[in-house]
Amino acid sequence: CLITKKVGTEISYITQVGTGNYNEKTSAIYTDYSLMTANHDIGLEANRVFHALCLGQTVEHTEHLLVAPKCLQNKLADMIDEQTELAKSGMPAYIGIKINSLTDKYLIEKLIAASQAGVKIEMIVRGISCLIAGVPELTENISVRSIVGRFLEHSRIYVFGRGDEEKMYISSADLMTRNTERRVEIACPIDDPAVRTRLHDILYAMQHDTVKARVLQPDG
Repeated sequence: CLITKKVGTEISYITQVGTGNYNEKTSAIYTDYSLMTANHDIGLEANRVFHALCLGQTVEHTEHLLVAPKCLQNKLADMIDEQTELAKSGMPAYIGIKINSLTDKYLIEKLIAASQAGVKIEMIVRGISCLIAGVPELTENISVRSIVGRFLEHSRIYVFGRGDEEKMYISSADLMTRNTERRVEIACPIDDPAVRTRLHDILYAMQHDTVKARVLQPDG
């Protein structure tokens, strides 16, 4: 959702980016995350996305948002590669992903290569995962857990790196080719320290759940 305001000759934006659901019935039982921001760069890119949609086109290039189908999968792959190279050079490397489903073969192969390089990868995948975690010499640095509870887990979070170099996004896109290659989907960077802390607290709770969580084993 994009609110555009003009005062005199100045234009400003308020952008709302959600991980799902604008349906008044399912929003009562789905858990999603929503960011409202006055960041001008994000507003400009959101405006470009809506303009392209009006023309039946797709966005070809972005600097801040990740926008499928042209510039989300490739940018995620680049960030996975960045962590892979860090691990190969002996530096700490980390990837954290919370999604509903993982079926995108291209990104799965990138994650496997990252694991082989020594990247620690923590994944929360509620539904389908076509990647099997914990396989020696392939995915031994990857953990995959699913949480199904009172409310439907529907939010998506991507985290690449740690500390000052960390990149964090919330997104509408699962890592499925229907999302990464055949839909218009958005991932929005999270730069505000307080919001990042909130999301890290949520991820920490899910990674340490001992009631609802199921952990994928190497035998499937």
